[in-house]
This record gives sequence, C-alpha cells and structure tokens, in this order.
Amino acid sequence: MSYHGHVVPGGPPAVRELAHVIVNKVSVGGSWDNNAYVLRCRDTGEELLIDAADEADRILTTCGDGPLIRIVTTHRHRDHWRALADVTRHTGAITMAHPDDAPAISVPTAELVNDGDRIRFGHCELGVIHLVGHTPGSIALLYDPAGQPHLWTGDSLFPGGVGKTTSPEDFASLIDDVEHKLFNRLPDETWVYPGHGDDTTLGRERPHLSEWRSRGW
Repeated sequence: MSYHGHVVPGGPPAVRELAHVIVNKVSVGGSWDNNAYVLRCRDTGEELLIDAADEADRILTTCGDGPLIRIVTTHRHRDHWRALADVTRHTGAITMAHPDDAPAISVPTAELVNDGDRIRFGHCELGVIHLVGHTPGSIALLYDPAGQPHLWTGDSLFPGGVGKTTSPEDFASLIDDVEHKLFNRLPDETWVYPGHGDDTTLGRERPHLSEWRSRGW
C-alpha cells in the first residue's frame, strides 16, 4: 500500500484511494501540525472536510474541484477550526459539530450531530461516535463499508494513547468511551486517522489499553 499516513507542515497531502472514497490528509498550522482530511466520493465528486484547522488556502487547494459540501469539526479547540470561517465563506459548505461543543466554535454550526447520526457526502456515509473527555462534545467519524473500517478520531485517540484530559473524571470518561465504543466494537484492522501526527490501527493500540488505564493518560 503506497499510502503511509505521514504528512509534514507545508508538505504535500498523503492520498489514499479506497474503492468509493479518496482520502486526502494534509498537515496545516505550522508548529501546531494539525491534520485536515478531505474525503471525496468517487462517484459524485462531492467532498467532506474533517477539521478546517488552519491555512485555508492549502485546504482549498487540497479540495480541488469539489464541490465541498460539508465541514465537520471534531471538537471545540481552536486549533481545529481556525480556517473554518474562510473555507466556509469560499465554499458555502454546511458546518457540522456536536451540540456540546458547537457554542464554543466561533463560526455558527449549521447542523448539529449526535452519537449514531449519519453524515452523507455523495454516495458515502460517515457514522458519528460521541467520545466524552477531551472535550464534552468530541466526536469520531466512522467510514465502514464492506471491508476495512476507517476511523477519524480528532484528539480523542492517537498512537500511544487517548487525548489529553484535565481531570481524573474526564480521563475515566474518555478511556471508557474509547474502549467501549471503538475497541469493543471495531476490528483490529480499523485504520485510525488522528487529529495530529501519524496514523495507526486499533490492532496496534489494543494491547496497551490496560497500560493507558494504569498510567492515567
């Protein structure tokens, strides 16, 4: 497989071609090194953006001809939506976020999404998974056609652990949600696309769940 999932600030996108979706991963924001993902339906050309994190011009170039119809923000932290206003203004795309985080995002959210909702672009669908802990309204997005599932986790799951939390209660909530809603539900081959850094799989991370619980982060 030529796709490796490693991108660097200012560098070209990493492109993964699936049967029905083309995934474009790009690092934006310089030292913040945020990942933005443009998903394109092969059948219709319609696109969906996960996290308009920064550098609107680079995101728009990655989008290509589009049309970009939806922008999903995985959580309220500003480094994941700094380019949202500019990208929305240029494309007219529908903004989407969970209701527990939407009020903290300066760009109005046109459509609120909750756990179990489905988000369509072209002939493709993503499932919404609510993961409480990094923020109250953090979400992951699951593309699960016949075959290998693909999972965009924002800042809730990375290679080596769950996302940052600010209290033992938040950590317990996040590790429980990640274990029950992701690891207990999805197979090892599930590919994980995080909000920062390189990709991983659930199988690569699964053996370390008890270690994460013990260390508390």
